[in-house]
Amino acid sequence: MQLNFKPKKRLLTRMFLTSLSIIALVGFGLAWMVNILHAQNSYNEETSQLIAEIPKVAAELREHDLLPDNSDEWLAENNTSQRYIIASCDSTFNQVWTSSMAVDRGLFDTCERFNEIRNSNPPYYLSLADTRGYFVYLLSLDIAGSEYNLLVLKDAEKLQDEYNKFSRRTYIRLGFVLALALVLLISAAYWGMRPLVQLRNELQSVNSGKSKTLSEGYPVELEGVTQALNQLLVQSGAQQQRYQNAMNDLAHSLKTRLAAVHAITDDATLNKEATSEKIMEQVSQMDQLVKYQLKRAMLGRKGLKQEQTLIAPLVDQLSQMLFKVYRDKQVLFEARIEQEHVFPGDKGDLMELCGNLMENAFKLCITTVRVSSYYNDAGEFELLVEDDGPGVDESIRQNIIQRGVRADTQKAGQGIGLAVCNEIVISYGGRLSIETSELEGACFRISIPI
Repeated sequence: MQLNFKPKKRLLTRMFLTSLSIIALVGFGLAWMVNILHAQNSYNEETSQLIAEIPKVAAELREHDLLPDNSDEWLAENNTSQRYIIASCDSTFNQVWTSSMAVDRGLFDTCERFNEIRNSNPPYYLSLADTRGYFVYLLSLDIAGSEYNLLVLKDAEKLQDEYNKFSRRTYIRLGFVLALALVLLISAAYWGMRPLVQLRNELQSVNSGKSKTLSEGYPVELEGVTQALNQLLVQSGAQQQRYQNAMNDLAHSLKTRLAAVHAITDDATLNKEATSEKIMEQVSQMDQLVKYQLKRAMLGRKGLKQEQTLIAPLVDQLSQMLFKVYRDKQVLFEARIEQEHVFPGDKGDLMELCGNLMENAFKLCITTVRVSSYYNDAGEFELLVEDDGPGVDESIRQNIIQRGVRADTQKAGQGIGLAVCNEIVISYGGRLSIETSELEGACFRISIPI
């Protein structure tokens, strides 16, 4: 069996590798530049020292009769002889003179070799005929009116050891700096990642249902992400609530239609054809309700199409159904609705409004239910559903339009119908108010701007 192990991608690993690579590259670049600058500085210091020793160098030139006679006065106070490895070059860097120490070492091509590298940056390093390495120092002199290009050579071994020691110290210091940078980088990384850890924990808390949104106080760089996530969580919660409400509303609406179907099947006055026709009518209404509730769950109230629906036919249809459900009560129903009156909204919404309010009226009335509609002087459409039942006490009128709250706890129900009505009316910018009817029962007044 072959095992394929694929390591997980880690943001911290990428950040560490990238940051350390940058720090190491910059550090080694700086160390390299420091070493070069140190070598150049040492070369310049050595050149300055040789310039200070020019009289001693000139004394050796005078010793070999290479200085004019009028330089005696210049050498009067600087006649200390000191042996140097020197080559004198003309303007084209042809070697015209070699000091005795250079002769002893067989260095007769110093000027020509130096001419090959003189355009590079100092320090100048040459490996000459005696297989030794030398650092070469160029001195351009004007002594007693004569120009001299002198190449002073110094054994590179001692100077190279010094350069190597300096380089080692530089890289050791760089190692300490990189180690410190690594510690600080790890600390900064975990400190910088703490908001992401907090974000993960809060998302897990939301997923487990312990909280609904993310907290505030995140760094500026994450504010946009957390705000977007909170909006997504709110929208998701609202969508879930819409689905739950739609399913509850659908069950509540279908309950009345199913009761009507049972009443129709039990009605001995109807023949088989009439019974089938009435049942198919209820099934058609159930189908419309299912489509309406699913659409509302997807789009919400404000997403439903705005249209106009005739009121009288729908009220008449609902009343016929409710007569079947509450046939034992012998309810007197009155509809004061002009045939041209229209509800300024969706047919499904009107069915929900009238269905819930009329069912409550039929259920709670003593003998009479009345539905009326008209247009008031304020430019509003008004729909009233009244009954002669016990009415609604003023202390609970605002509470019973909330989901799950019922005025009559002695009878079966879920406390959904009035809440659905209120949600529909509010979505049209209207209001649902509960008053006392002329029939001495409850009056539910719906007012919607036209």
